[in-house]
Amino acid sequence: MLAGANSSRNDVMVFANARAVRDKLLLGFFMLVLPAAAPPLSRGDEGMYLFNELPTELLKQRYDFEIDQAWADHLRLSSVRFNSGGSGSFISSDGLVLTNHHVAADTLHKLSTPERDLIRDGYLAKTPEDEIRAPDLELNQLVSIEDVTDRVNAAVTAGADAETALKQRRAVMSTIEQESTEQTGLRSDVIALFGGARYHLYRYRKYTDVRLVWAPETAAAFFGGDADNFEYPRYNLDATIMRVYEDGKPAKLEHFLAWSDEPLQENDLVFVSGNPGRTQRIFTTDALVYLRDVRLPYLLDFLRRKEVLLQQYSLGGDEERRRGRDELFGIQNSRKAYSGMLEGLQDPRTMAEKRGREDRLLAALEQNEELKSAQAAWKEVAQIQTEKAALLRQTASLRSDLFDLAQRIVLLTEEDLKPNDQRLREYTDSGRESLLQSLLSEAPIYRDLDQMKLADELGRFAELRGGDDPLVAELLVGKGPRQRAAELIAGTKIDDVAFRKSLIEGGRTVTLASDDSLIALARLLEPEYRRLRELSEQLDERERQAYAKITAATTAIEGTGGYPDATFTLRLAFGTVKGYEEDGKRIEPTTVIAGAYEHAQQHAGQEDFDLPASWMENKDKVDLQAQLNFVCTADIIGGNSGSPVVNRKGELVGLIFDGNTQSLTSDYLYTDEQARAVSVAATGIKEALRSIYGATELADQLGR
Repeated sequence: MLAGANSSRNDVMVFANARAVRDKLLLGFFMLVLPAAAPPLSRGDEGMYLFNELPTELLKQRYDFEIDQAWADHLRLSSVRFNSGGSGSFISSDGLVLTNHHVAADTLHKLSTPERDLIRDGYLAKTPEDEIRAPDLELNQLVSIEDVTDRVNAAVTAGADAETALKQRRAVMSTIEQESTEQTGLRSDVIALFGGARYHLYRYRKYTDVRLVWAPETAAAFFGGDADNFEYPRYNLDATIMRVYEDGKPAKLEHFLAWSDEPLQENDLVFVSGNPGRTQRIFTTDALVYLRDVRLPYLLDFLRRKEVLLQQYSLGGDEERRRGRDELFGIQNSRKAYSGMLEGLQDPRTMAEKRGREDRLLAALEQNEELKSAQAAWKEVAQIQTEKAALLRQTASLRSDLFDLAQRIVLLTEEDLKPNDQRLREYTDSGRESLLQSLLSEAPIYRDLDQMKLADELGRFAELRGGDDPLVAELLVGKGPRQRAAELIAGTKIDDVAFRKSLIEGGRTVTLASDDSLIALARLLEPEYRRLRELSEQLDERERQAYAKITAATTAIEGTGGYPDATFTLRLAFGTVKGYEEDGKRIEPTTVIAGAYEHAQQHAGQEDFDLPASWMENKDKVDLQAQLNFVCTADIIGGNSGSPVVNRKGELVGLIFDGNTQSLTSDYLYTDEQARAVSVAATGIKEALRSIYGATELADQLGR
């Protein structure tokens, strides 16, 4: 099951927010904030293309398909990005939005109570009044793209060192975003592309009144559980429908996707419009070795630790199981995905292919006097990996929901004292509305769960830095992690929204004077947090500059593949509905609803293969031959979860929800020999709504 996207700023702070682990993986917030660089020449259906630079000639040549600008604009404006991670699409004129159940799971978790477990039991709003508002969800619709490369580059002094260049680049990007937001009222983000060779300004319309309309039970949405995760064939209804509102009424939309009722056939051409989180296809061999030997094992150790912690918490009872389920699911999913990615990097053939291409490229550079000096960039990247490894185990943050809120408030009140163009990126004026929505969310935080997580984090902090570290001593004040965590949670009011608001409005003076235990803790860690962040961002800047040189040299020798690495911004991918061979067996590209019932019978007695009562009670009403899932060769990665899949006419035919096991190396290597994107079929969603969930009126609205 693919993830959503929450990004950390660097390797040191890869776990800035434990709740973000729920976003289930492949990009998660573990991604590096490096500019996207040009990957090698594309193969097969490889490519995550910019909407302002679509592969028109390639599609015409390969599939006899001509992209009409109106077709592309309509698809772009019908697509949305979830701030919680993931993608979605508008599917009706009155604001309906389709995404995955696992993308919506964070919202379902926040809306659940001991008496109303929406993740387990699902939900259907029978009237508009029954649609439940999400506490802090934001959807982004990409309105326009503007090239601002010249302005960004002009602001950076030629030959500037990494520290100076970072400050100059950050300042001009913040200024551009602020000016755009003030002029248009739209969310404005400057995105680095092609190794920092180009910068685009993305403007988004924001929808912050988002309400739940329908969600199936987890037993249907994640049918097969961990055993079937990243496998195929699949029989999942990983879908959820929400609705965006404006001024308290369902939004009236000009752009939304028509719904196709036609079953897909093998070799049908399809398109995916979504927000892939990050790829690393430009990475040098040394960078991949760092991932293989240092960073991914570190992440997996963290995930295994947190998995055991949450499993122990969930043994406390039904309510504890409900409270911890969403985060546990995300951690387990992430652990399995990262294990697959590491396995791919540990396959000698992967490194051999990367090293062989790199050796050929470096040999070509050696023969070219004008490009020969670019070889130094590869050495610079290698040195940076060594420095990143040294920083990785240092930390100045704790993965606890309550501490995360305290730390962000402390940082915000300090950043507010600075000119906008000198602030940390996430605290600039252009993103303030979104930041405040997150900080002032009414979503529940469970003190018992957070205390358990904080105790584990304090213990881990001491393990990483050493028990005699002065900061560890200040943090624990002579107490054990569990005792200290209990004391800290007992002494905080951060879970009170009104208290958080008073701190934000009071500014730095109030936060400095506050005796709240977690605010005091955040103040204690703030200097070290800023020190490590500055070091990490300087490494990022050096790496940015090195990859810009590598990109230029690679393009000069090989040409360009036509798309930059992923940046959690809207991209278009394409491919065909296509089966594959696995272990000598033919895997057909589509499954039907009947297969879910057969699969459940084959695995009788295994809880993860128990279909919900709604499916069993309505079996006689269902068209068992309706397509349920399918695979295609489109190039996707984490963040594409919830992406619409459309046909040549631009009609919705499916909903991306996963990749198979063979696709887990797509971060750094694309292949369509066996790797496949997995989708819920549009026909299966509509059939389930009508015949299983009795949601005929909702089904009638789809695509209208």
